[in-house]
Amino acid sequence: MALSTTRARSAPRTTGAPGEPDSPGAAGTPPTARDRAPRTGRRGEGFWGWLFVSPMVIVLGLFLVLPILMALWVSLLHWDGQSNPFSGQADFVGLDNYRALLTEDGLDRTLFATSLRNNAYYVLLTVPLQTIVALSLALIVNQKILRARGALRTTFFFPSVTSSIAVSTVFLFLFQGSGAVNSLLSWIGIKGPNWFADPRGVLSMVLGDLGVVDPEKPTGVLADHSFMGLSWFEWLSGPSVAMCTIILLAVWTTSGTFMLIFLAALQDIPRELEEAAALEGVNRRQLLRYVTLPALRPVLFLVLTLGLISTWQVFDQVYVMGQGAPGNTTLTPAFLSYSSGFDNADFGQGAAIAFILLALILCLTVFQRWALRERGERSGRKR
Repeated sequence: MALSTTRARSAPRTTGAPGEPDSPGAAGTPPTARDRAPRTGRRGEGFWGWLFVSPMVIVLGLFLVLPILMALWVSLLHWDGQSNPFSGQADFVGLDNYRALLTEDGLDRTLFATSLRNNAYYVLLTVPLQTIVALSLALIVNQKILRARGALRTTFFFPSVTSSIAVSTVFLFLFQGSGAVNSLLSWIGIKGPNWFADPRGVLSMVLGDLGVVDPEKPTGVLADHSFMGLSWFEWLSGPSVAMCTIILLAVWTTSGTFMLIFLAALQDIPRELEEAAALEGVNRRQLLRYVTLPALRPVLFLVLTLGLISTWQVFDQVYVMGQGAPGNTTLTPAFLSYSSGFDNADFGQGAAIAFILLALILCLTVFQRWALRERGERSGRKR
């Protein structure tokens, strides 16, 4: 009797294929509104999410995506900026602006190659130096036994929040022929150069002093072969003395910002790792190599990526401190793009330079991501 009552009270259940749990109700019963509630809730959340972010999406579309598309169209035109580029009054030249910069012999390609050479040396020297200086400063101000840590952090960060135009103007006075830097060098018996008027490449000067090559009249393979209108000697002559001054300025003004990024990452490293390393008897150098740097790998990639992007876009220091002089040895692609549009009234070529620079930055960022990846990621996935 009790068994029959229990069966009567229990809901009818259907059985499916072997291994599947029984489902309540009769076979073929449609899902109830309660079963559909989670999916409907997700759709509602998606709708409200897009509704709340739509103002920012609209702003980004109007002021970021749309101008990029307009600039891409302008790069295909010969446009002087005086007419409407979308009304058909400007001449459509297709890829001629890109060909003039990359493949055709002429002044445009020579200037563009010169700007790439100058900026490449700027990147190769600035990014490693500012990263090393920033990490060193972060390690120093992270010491708990150090007094006045707050004052030191403020001092190191202060150049980063100062106007780049103002700092560049100050550097112009410091590195004049009779400026403070040359006065300090004279105290130790060194005659400083005329920094912003010296177009000589640093590497060519060193090779000339060693007697390897004559910087005034190079001969041989370095002078007989060329790439994009510049001889191999011009490519390998190194940054000019004037460009080295801009590199010092960039390292001094950007290290403070990256110091704060490294400092935040250092304070986020678990204390247990350092204590375990101390129990193992490691010294400070081993702690930095095997504990600190591996923990800072994501932050290191961030700092290097930000440094790479900003150094390829350098403009304001070049505009204030030389505008390409002396001898186009401080010319950069960003300033050349500006000069092509606003000085030479060739906005199509200026836009083409900007998009070539964009493609170059994207390729270098992808390569950097590949170079700094975890070497065990792929093998770990295969397992």
